[in-house]
Amino acid sequence: MSATTHSFRKMNGLGNDFVVIDRRHDDLALPADAVRAIADRAAGIGCDQLIALDPSSEADVFMRIWNADGGEVAACGNAARCVAGVVAGELGRPTVTIETEDQVLGAYAGADGLVTIDMGEPRLAWDEIPLAEEFHDTSCIELQAGPIDAPVLHSPGVVSMGNPHAIFFVDDVETIDLGRIGPMLEHHPLFPERANISVAHVLDEGHVRLRTWERGAGLTRACGTAACASAVAAVRRGLTDRKVTVSLPGGDLVIEWREGDGHVLMTGPYSLDFEGTLPPELLGSEAQGV
Repeated sequence: MSATTHSFRKMNGLGNDFVVIDRRHDDLALPADAVRAIADRAAGIGCDQLIALDPSSEADVFMRIWNADGGEVAACGNAARCVAGVVAGELGRPTVTIETEDQVLGAYAGADGLVTIDMGEPRLAWDEIPLAEEFHDTSCIELQAGPIDAPVLHSPGVVSMGNPHAIFFVDDVETIDLGRIGPMLEHHPLFPERANISVAHVLDEGHVRLRTWERGAGLTRACGTAACASAVAAVRRGLTDRKVTVSLPGGDLVIEWREGDGHVLMTGPYSLDFEGTLPPELLGSEAQGV
């Protein structure tokens, strides 16, 4: 008997790339070792995150997310745009809803190829982010990297957009060795669930430049939730307007922290790179149910 084949889509949002697997009509298991094998850029398909589309009783689709290291996470803004584009095409309408482990997201897929995701309200309380110790003001906390008398980074704002973020405001994002500092701060004891580490430069009241070390994935060309978190952190410090363009290495996102209801709206493009069939050896015996 031939093995069951499983198709996938390779997609990206501003270079933040995904392998998207549709599980709405089968029960393909995806243990951590299979996720790592698929995400491996040398021996697998290669991606920052693996996305599974599952049935949902609360929304049009349930989006499950794993980082390249095999760890499951609750939020990924760039992936949400990709999923919204797929589901909107299937349903033949621009508005769709996406359930995640954390919440139900509303999305609008425009004819111009841009997708707007309502990412909900940011979480700003220390125990909701979460942090390992109490801070009354999370817009600027005590945390630094480098020599104590001349830190390279210090005093980040911390925000949860379904995953924890620390945003350091700097004069030039390119001068920071984020590939070295990011892993250390990601695993800092202050972050019990680890954290995404970003450096942000406010160019003016409507424009922020951003680079991100993403927990479980490393340096990324774009992180949608980091763009949202950086916009929120900048507004909280009085550095920008509530609607800003966030420029990432992979391109621009427009982020609005809406004053009326406190929701964060993220608008940007997505693309389908190619489609294929997963090699059985990447799935392993557990994933194939052998």
